[in-house]
Amino acid sequence: MAHRIDAAWIAGAIVMGSMLLGAAGNTLAAGTSAAAARPASAVALAPESFGFRQADERERDAETINTLTAEGRLLLSRDRVKLPAYDYCSMSVAAAERGDFRDSVDAAARALVVAGQTNNADLAALSKRDLAIAYSYAGDLDNAERYARDALASTPKAPEQVFAPANKVLGDVALRRGKPQQALAAYEDALTTASPRYKPLVLMSIINAQLAEGDTPGARQTFDAVGAPATAELAPAYRRIEGNLLLAEGKPEDAKHAFEALLSQSGNSSDANYDRLWAHEGIGRADLALGDKPHARDAYLLAVDDSEKIRTRFRSDEFKTALFGDTQTVFEEAIALTVEAGDYESAWSLSERSRARALLDVVRNRVDAGVDDRQLNGQVPSLAATRGALRPNEAIVEFHSLPNELIVWVVRNDGLTGHTLPVARADMDAAVTDLRNAIVRRRPAALTYGDKLDALLIAPLGLRANERLIIVPHGALHYLPFQALHDANGFLIERHAIALEPSASVAIQLAQRQQKIASDLVAFGNPTITPAYALPGAEAEVQGIAPLFARNEVFLHGDATRLSFRDNAPAGRVLHVATHAQADTIDPLHSSILLAPATQPADGPDSLLAKDIYNLKLNNVSLVTLSACETGLGRIARGDEILGFTRAFFYAGATSLIVSMWPVADESSALTMRTFYAQLAQGHDAIDAMRTAQLAVLHTPRFAHPFFWAPFDLMGGWRLTIARQQQG
Repeated sequence: MAHRIDAAWIAGAIVMGSMLLGAAGNTLAAGTSAAAARPASAVALAPESFGFRQADERERDAETINTLTAEGRLLLSRDRVKLPAYDYCSMSVAAAERGDFRDSVDAAARALVVAGQTNNADLAALSKRDLAIAYSYAGDLDNAERYARDALASTPKAPEQVFAPANKVLGDVALRRGKPQQALAAYEDALTTASPRYKPLVLMSIINAQLAEGDTPGARQTFDAVGAPATAELAPAYRRIEGNLLLAEGKPEDAKHAFEALLSQSGNSSDANYDRLWAHEGIGRADLALGDKPHARDAYLLAVDDSEKIRTRFRSDEFKTALFGDTQTVFEEAIALTVEAGDYESAWSLSERSRARALLDVVRNRVDAGVDDRQLNGQVPSLAATRGALRPNEAIVEFHSLPNELIVWVVRNDGLTGHTLPVARADMDAAVTDLRNAIVRRRPAALTYGDKLDALLIAPLGLRANERLIIVPHGALHYLPFQALHDANGFLIERHAIALEPSASVAIQLAQRQQKIASDLVAFGNPTITPAYALPGAEAEVQGIAPLFARNEVFLHGDATRLSFRDNAPAGRVLHVATHAQADTIDPLHSSILLAPATQPADGPDSLLAKDIYNLKLNNVSLVTLSACETGLGRIARGDEILGFTRAFFYAGATSLIVSMWPVADESSALTMRTFYAQLAQGHDAIDAMRTAQLAVLHTPRFAHPFFWAPFDLMGGWRLTIARQQQG
C-alpha cells in the first residue's frame, strides 16, 4: 500500500533532513554549493525514508505469488458468484486479449487460489501461463519472465497448452530486451510443443528474431519455408514481415512494393486503418532507405492520419507474431523528420496529436459511459489560438523525447521557439531516476543531479525572468520534480512559478473554465480500514485546512467510504483527499484511492478506481487535491502523460489537480496545504499559491531538502483562485 509518513517518523528524521541542505539550521543561500553549506558530519548518505522503503517494497512485491494469492483470496471472498475453477482461466485469457491486464491478472490470481485449495497442479500451471501472458502484454517483462518459467516448471495435463505459450513469452521478452539469440532459443523450444494452429505464430516470431539478430539469410529461409499465411487474419502480418525482410536484404524498391500491396489489400474491415498505418509506415522506411526524406515524411504523416482513425485499443496479434507494433514510433519518426525539415510548428502539432492518440489507446471502451474525444483530449489548437490564450508572463514549455534527442518547444503569446537538445532517451531516463532516488532517499546528491538536469533541460531554452512555466512533460520527465532543478541562482521554483499539463490542448481547454470559485470544501481523510492503514497526520491535515473555507464538510474514519465519496464529492468547489493511494503500473485505470469499507471491521480497503472516476460528475468541482502518496505516478504511455488519476479527474470535470510524486511527510505536507489554500483565499492564482507554499516549506530549515517541499505538482488550470466571499 502507499504510505504517507506520520509525525512519529518525522520527529526522528527532522534533524537529518535539516543537516542535508542546511548548516547549523540555516537553509542554503542561492548559489551556495551543498558541500560548502553542509557540515562534515552530514556528508554520509542519509538512510532511506520509511515511506520510500514501504513504497519501494510494495512495487517490488506487488506481483509476487504470495501477494497475488492474498489478493486472489480477498477477491474470491468478495465474489457474489463463484465460478467453476477453469472458468477463471478463461476469464484471464479473454481479459488479456482485450487489453484489460489487471482484470486478467486478478482472474488468474483467483485460479491460483482455487488451485491451491484443491491441490490442482494443472490449474496452477494454466494460471501461471495466463499470468505470463498478461504481464507480457502489459509490458512488465520481469514478471512475464518469472511466471513463464514457473509455468515451464509445472505439470500440466496438456503440455502444448502451457509449454508452447510460456516459451513464446520468454522469446518475446528476450526480443523486446534486445536479445535475439535468447529469443530464438526460446522460440525453438516453443516449436517442440506448439499445436498446428500455434506453430505459424511461433515461426513468424522466429523470422522477426532472425531479422533482429542480423541473420537475413536465415530469415529468408524460414520465411520461404512458412509459405502462404495460414489464415486470412495472419495475412497483414505476413506482408509486413515480407516488407521488413526485403528492407533487410537491401531491396527498398521491392520492400516498398510489398508495403504498397499491404495498403491495397487493407480493404474496408474494422482493421483496415490499422493495416494502412503499418503499410504507410513501411513505405516511409523504404523511402528513407532510398534517401527520399520528403516522401518518407509524407508517408509517415499519412500513417499518423491512419492512427487517429483506429478505434481498437489493444491488439494481441502484435504480440502473437512478435511484431510489437507501437503507433508512437510513427509519431516519433514524423516529428523527427519534420524537425529536421526546420518546421517546429508542425512538429509541435504532431506532438500534441501523439498525446491524444496514446490516451485513447488506454481509455477507449473501458469506462461504462464511454468517452468523448474532445472532452478527453481537447481539440488540438492552432498555434495562434494557443499563443492567444497566454499572458505576457506565461510560457508553455513542451517536451517530446525521441530515442536520440529531446525536442522542446517554448510557446509564448509573441511566438514559438523550437530546440533540439542532444539528450538521448536512455540518458534522460537515467538522469531522472538519479534525481528522484536522491530526493526520496534524502541524499545531498539531489543538488548535484538537479544542477545537471537544469543545465540539460532549462538553461538552453532562454527563459525570461520570473515568467510562469506551463510545463508539458514527456516520457520519464513525468517523474521529474521540475521545481527541484537547480542552478547558481537557486532552485527552479525560486526562479519561476510552475504548473504541469498533460498537453497544450488540455491546458488551453482548462484555462477557459471558470477560474474564480467559491470558498467551499469537501474533504476526506484517514478512512478506517485496518490499523496498518491509519493516517492520523492526514486527519490533522484535513482538520487544519477546513477552517480556511467559508463552508466545509469533512468525512473521516468510517464516514470516508466510496459511497460517501460518490454522493458528496461533487458538492464542493474544492475536493481534498488525504488517504492512501496506489498507482497501478500494470493497468493505470486500476490505480486506486483507498477508502473505508461500508462494513466494519474491514477485510481490506474499498478502492475507488481511476476508471470509476470517469463516471463521476464533478462539473462543479474546480480543484482536486490528492494529498495521498504517489497519486501522480502510474504507467507512462508513450506519447502521453502518466496515466491514472490525472486525466480521470479532468475528464470528470475538475479544472485543477494537485498530486504527490512520492510518499509525503505529514508535517511538511500540512504546512504546504495550509499555505497553499491560504494563498488561494487571498486571491492569488493557483500557480503562484503553490510556489509560495513550496517556498514556505523550503525556507523552513528542517524541511530544506526537496524531499519535504517538492513532492506536490499542480496540474491543469493554473489561474484558479478562491473568491474572498461565498458565492452561489
